[in-house]
Amino acid sequence: MTIPTTVRYGELIPCKTAFIDAHTPGSDQKENFTIIGGGVSESADQHVHINEPHGFNIGAAGQPPRCRNSLHSHRTAEVFFVLSGRWRFFWGRWGDAGEVLLEQGDIINIPTGIFRGFENVGTDYGMIMAILGGDDAGGGVIWAPQVIEDARDHGLVLGENGKLYDTKKGQTLPEGVKPMPVLTDDELGAFEELTPMQVVGWGVRRYNDMAALAKDRACKVIGETGIIRDKPGFEVDLLTRSSAREEMHQHDRPSVLMPVRGHWRVNWPGGSEVIAPGDTMSVPADLPHNALPSMTGEAALYHVVATDDPAGPSMR
Repeated sequence: MTIPTTVRYGELIPCKTAFIDAHTPGSDQKENFTIIGGGVSESADQHVHINEPHGFNIGAAGQPPRCRNSLHSHRTAEVFFVLSGRWRFFWGRWGDAGEVLLEQGDIINIPTGIFRGFENVGTDYGMIMAILGGDDAGGGVIWAPQVIEDARDHGLVLGENGKLYDTKKGQTLPEGVKPMPVLTDDELGAFEELTPMQVVGWGVRRYNDMAALAKDRACKVIGETGIIRDKPGFEVDLLTRSSAREEMHQHDRPSVLMPVRGHWRVNWPGGSEVIAPGDTMSVPADLPHNALPSMTGEAALYHVVATDDPAGPSMR
């Protein structure tokens, strides 16, 4: 019998050269983590903890105060929840169309087709967990033109093959590989400038509100019937102490458990394991299991499972 695989917070392997802005001042202190699936890293240095396809990717970003992730877009869904710290998410061609502040446990489902970035505005190192739609996460990152230009000024060039080359280390583009082209004005016109109400009203939910809804059963956060109505190729539920059940259940595909508050004991026939905030557990398909708080106090975890919906544009 296959048993769950857990990636512990303390065993996460960071990559500090994952993206094109790795040398750009203000963004050069980021740590990127690829937990499940290949993610969208542009660096050969990126470590992947679990390669098994789940229908989505799980990653994380760790950043010190005032460190930001530059403006970019994806072709599939990008969902974040705050594990620790205080974070500012911003969007638009120049990052000034709107912004929202998120705290521990809060979640944001960012619409596809817009440029977005995020910054740790707390006072200590913070981490956000990410869910990206599809096994190939949409084929990579689409950068705002100024990000590519700024990176070039600091020694990093992105090839059209999606790989980074560091001119400070003497690296050059291989023969036959051209630089990633900057989006044209016509192409930029396809990226929407959504208002704060459109992004926040549709795609942001606060932890305390979700926890209040998860008293009798898990709160369906993202899904066709979720409090965020979307079909991005996966569903997200929030489970709390009061909605946890001893009865075991199973899924016909792998699922993922990510605690955000408290310690949880995951049980399956013949075994069990305790997971804590920052840990990521992959539960195999068809394995009966449950998850129960293992200590007193507040307890909540996010549960993610793929659906048969295409991992395409988010609904709005």
